[in-house]
Amino acid sequence: MSVIKVPEADIAGWTCATCGTELVLAPVELEYLDSLFNVELPRCPSCGFVYIPEGLALGKMHQVEQLLEDK
Repeated sequence: MSVIKVPEADIAGWTCATCGTELVLAPVELEYLDSLFNVELPRCPSCGFVYIPEGLALGKMHQVEQLLEDK
């Protein structure tokens, strides 16, 4: 399965709120309504925390959710 890259994911200066480690872009598996997506998102390499930028959550992810729900 290919990884979806999010070009607007600017993680410069972002650190994990739990352990303070700098976030890195890494493939993350997302599931919604029995569909799986591999998306490159900011992730803590130490504890695994995943950060989903607000613009992505309210933009493209919301659009995909609506498309899946309409099926």
